[in-house]
Amino acid sequence: MTAKAREPFVFNSRLHLNELTGVKATTLPELVQCLRTVNSASIYRHTHHFIEQHQYLAPEPTNDFAYWVSESLGDDSLGEQLAGIDVLAQPTISSIRKVLIGTIDRALRTRPRLKALTAPEGEEFVFLKSVSFVFPTPYRAADLVEFAECLRKVSLSSIYFHMFEAKLRLERPTNDFSYWLMDSLGERQLALRIAQLDPYSQSGETIRSSLLKILETRIKEAKEK
Repeated sequence: MTAKAREPFVFNSRLHLNELTGVKATTLPELVQCLRTVNSASIYRHTHHFIEQHQYLAPEPTNDFAYWVSESLGDDSLGEQLAGIDVLAQPTISSIRKVLIGTIDRALRTRPRLKALTAPEGEEFVFLKSVSFVFPTPYRAADLVEFAECLRKVSLSSIYFHMFEAKLRLERPTNDFSYWLMDSLGERQLALRIAQLDPYSQSGETIRSSLLKILETRIKEAKEK
């Protein structure tokens, strides 16, 4: 028999809309200055929309800044450095902002000629921001069995929101699933196992399968006690 949670888990989902910020850059010094001041929703959009676009496939961690530096400014070396930033290792948008700025600043100091690179007209870096609309779904879970059943039915957008976006963009200490499992069910080991899943290296359906496999193993253990 699986235990009942103190509070049910309510599955949410969300929609994203992209908005122009009115901020743009034509050179690397301008890009750095914009990165220092632009809204965090813009940093999130330009470093993470690739992941969500590829949620049905194996996602490829990359970012718009790397692409712009390589394609519009013509510097593959710095572009590769920016593309190589491991955003998974960064716990917050603020830390991603800091790493981006640090990488570009170091390149400007060691290769001053980069300051003179200018994007052609029409190829300026235009900052967008991702505006999210979060809404509840009909799915609620009061125990592990119900939780697993809901996970089989909810959209990939809901899984992405709870498993990844809530943790990074909202700067929470862990994903929503792990927090609920630990706080409402006292499932510490289960919560830790789910927290260790890497949403970057798996497609959305693979993440769903991984979650269900972990949950089904725990449910079986609980029923055998």
